[in-house]
Amino acid sequence: MAVPETWNHHYIDAQYQKWKTDPKSVSTDWQFFFNGFELGRQGKPATGTRADIPDNQSGLAALVNAYRDLGHLLACMDPLSSCPTEHPLLAFSEFGLSTADLDTEFDTMGVTAAPRASLKEIVQHLKQTYCRNIGVEYMHLQDPNERRWLQQRMEPVRNIPAFSPETKIRIFKKVCSAWTFEQYLNKKFVGVTRFSLEGGDSLLPLLDTVLNRVTENGCREIILGMAHRGRLNVQTHILGKSYDDIFGEFESCYDPDQLTGAGDVKYHNGYLSDIETAAGRALRIYLMNNPSHLEAVDPVVIGFCRARQEILDDTDRNKVVPLLIHGDAAFAGQGVVAETLNMSQLRGYTVGGTIHIIINNQIGYTTLPEDARSTRYSTDVAKMLMVPIFHVHGEDPVSVAHAADLAAAYRNTFHKDVVIDLVCYRRYGHNEGDEPYFTQPTMYDRIHERPPVYKLFADQLLEEKIMDEQMVEAFITEVNHTIDDAYLRIHGTTCPFPENRFYENWDNITGRYAADAVDTAVPSKDLLRLATLLNTVPAKFQPHRKLINLIKKRLAAVESGEGLDWANAESLAFGSLLEQGIPIRLSGQDCARGTFSHRHSVLYHRETGEPYTPLNHLSDGQAGFDVFNSLLAETGVLGFDYGYAAAMAAGLTLWEAQFGDFANNAQGIIDLFIAGAQSKWQRANGLVMLLPHGWEGLGPEHSSARLERFLQLAADDNIQVCNLTTPAQYFHLLRRQALAPYRVPLVLMTPKSLLRLPAAVSRLEDLTTGTFEPVLGDPDQPNRVRQVIFCSGKIYYQLIQHRQKLKSSDAAIIRVEQMYPFPEAVLGGYAEKYKKAGHWVWVQEEPENMGAWTYIRPRIESIIGRQLNYVGRKAAPSPATGFPAIHRAEQAAISEQTFGPIPDGQSIAG
Repeated sequence: MAVPETWNHHYIDAQYQKWKTDPKSVSTDWQFFFNGFELGRQGKPATGTRADIPDNQSGLAALVNAYRDLGHLLACMDPLSSCPTEHPLLAFSEFGLSTADLDTEFDTMGVTAAPRASLKEIVQHLKQTYCRNIGVEYMHLQDPNERRWLQQRMEPVRNIPAFSPETKIRIFKKVCSAWTFEQYLNKKFVGVTRFSLEGGDSLLPLLDTVLNRVTENGCREIILGMAHRGRLNVQTHILGKSYDDIFGEFESCYDPDQLTGAGDVKYHNGYLSDIETAAGRALRIYLMNNPSHLEAVDPVVIGFCRARQEILDDTDRNKVVPLLIHGDAAFAGQGVVAETLNMSQLRGYTVGGTIHIIINNQIGYTTLPEDARSTRYSTDVAKMLMVPIFHVHGEDPVSVAHAADLAAAYRNTFHKDVVIDLVCYRRYGHNEGDEPYFTQPTMYDRIHERPPVYKLFADQLLEEKIMDEQMVEAFITEVNHTIDDAYLRIHGTTCPFPENRFYENWDNITGRYAADAVDTAVPSKDLLRLATLLNTVPAKFQPHRKLINLIKKRLAAVESGEGLDWANAESLAFGSLLEQGIPIRLSGQDCARGTFSHRHSVLYHRETGEPYTPLNHLSDGQAGFDVFNSLLAETGVLGFDYGYAAAMAAGLTLWEAQFGDFANNAQGIIDLFIAGAQSKWQRANGLVMLLPHGWEGLGPEHSSARLERFLQLAADDNIQVCNLTTPAQYFHLLRRQALAPYRVPLVLMTPKSLLRLPAAVSRLEDLTTGTFEPVLGDPDQPNRVRQVIFCSGKIYYQLIQHRQKLKSSDAAIIRVEQMYPFPEAVLGGYAEKYKKAGHWVWVQEEPENMGAWTYIRPRIESIIGRQLNYVGRKAAPSPATGFPAIHRAEQAAISEQTFGPIPDGQSIAG
């Protein structure tokens, strides 16, 4: 229910009476409101009679629910501001109450342990629960069971945890270690960027508590994603990374011969560790590598988690739990956050709830909240999931630990996301070399007045007589000695590069591409059997009548051995891999049917809508085939599937763009992870990107998958880029991607009109023999070749048709099916074969400043030793025209510039 401008108790009472008579007679918002009222009444029923209840009991009911709903507005959550003491929406007058009622007894509705209490006692209890150092937003939750669950865990204890002395000492050691470590780094490495945790020190007991709680519910693995702030501290004091390794990164003392790739800055590096929680339970933590692009890692973490859950058969989603640590400005500002949140309850993407932690520095670089978001809290975007949000004072580590425990327990119970907003500050500027006084002088005056969190908490423990001064000093001395010993071991030496443990379960699969051929052929008897299974439905299953004809045609093509189209070849590739025990995940917008209505991997009963997926009904012991129509987003979904593939090395993971043009919405994922991860972080990945590509008169946003951008990113065998011309090549390439002893991302320009072009088909024999060929020669084997034409993809069929019209026999057409890694040796063979040819040309549909031309030209020229000419569209700022007539003329011009005009003037442009 929206926050009202006033709480009119007479109106509320009238609505309440209507609701009691007929709940549906009031709006949905009021139904939720009165449900909450009744929840409280059911908790502790009153012992008095109706006559004992004051006339303004309904006013109290509204007051109670107002505190539950709005108490966070009075909570003392900000270390840099004074605590609010009143708010007009919580004034007595808003509920028909006054200070004269303070001693009047009311039905407590379960708020307190006693069934009846004075207004003063009830309000005091509500303020202690909702208006101290924890502010909770949860009344927007639509499920009354979830609201009741939270109330029962907060109100009886007033959100004040009863931690043992041992737990409080453990909390102290975490915040003290955090501070001592940062101070040491600040002295030894003056001005060196490390993105200190200082000011947010309570993050460590927060994490410690979360990890302890989730393992109570059977969690064995945490998949952790976080940005730079506090990352080194978390690695050391939560994941157990040694101080030696940390100092090795600061000193850069590695033997150059041990290093591979470009590497990355220390606060981006990932880490895998096995730790023991406070309760002594074993836990593995994967800290994912993180780029500087804030929040880009979010969907990668979720995808990696989903794959690990499937590997461990974690159907309850308790064994593997994702945890994301955000910044306040980034959580509110980056669109990928909303995309990732939107996946939360989607069947193809859910992980049973993510625990979100906001390190709320109350600033983004130099930008204050009022300029960074349009909402009160940075966490407001998460309300769309109807999940609780805990705002907590960053200088109160006990409250922080309590909020963390509640949040983790909520995730364990309801398998939904949950958010903890750690309201704190950063003691320095954006980094250690940044001067914050230039832009936030008064804010930093307040920050520099704040004592360290460990000191505030130590004073509290001294007052509670849990620790004494000697214990505090002894611990600080011990930590300093441990850190200093590690520094002395590393300083001035050559240190070993940390072991890359992420791949310890990859079973000899590497991240290095090899040009060696992979055996991808499948015996005809197996393909015939698969085709029968893939194109047969259960006896009582009634698909759409047009699809009955489609599957009959597919089966007939395999049986005849002729006319296998792209969808047929794909399903046979998938089916054969599934029977070899290789699981497949295909994800993307409308991918189950296919944007171009070609795939139909899921059939639906015409009358009931019941789905049937033939690929999951092949044989006993086969691997599983998962196909998911994704949410309408690119960045989040591609990031998710990249993360999934990073963990699922033994499977085939594919992401399909609706049109290749839309892949650039996910350019950050492409640049940072798909193209760069192997070099920066030594993280291999076998993701396949299916990008529909080709000029067909559909305008500038339905033509180009931006082939040129992928080729520009290609280096050091980091990706594979292909543009195919036959279904058989597609069959073999898919199988190669799954069966090769390496995992390298595959960027595949996929067809549109070729899906139904009669000439673009293959024979069954092409699937039962051979393997993927990076270059295809001219099938017509022309004799006296005077011209050699290189091309790739769809334009090949237009060139063939034009050559046939001209009855030309002196031109050879060579198809470059794999652009990268560049097939230099194979092309060299064709250069030798046609060395007497006088004219060499590259033909493409794309404009001259796009497509493969600028990439391919120097490479082919170095092979043929002469000039390579260009035929294609002229350079343009936009990929394609939106005018059909101009498109047709441009297509015809490409053919005519390559061969010359057709004598009868008939155009064959497509």
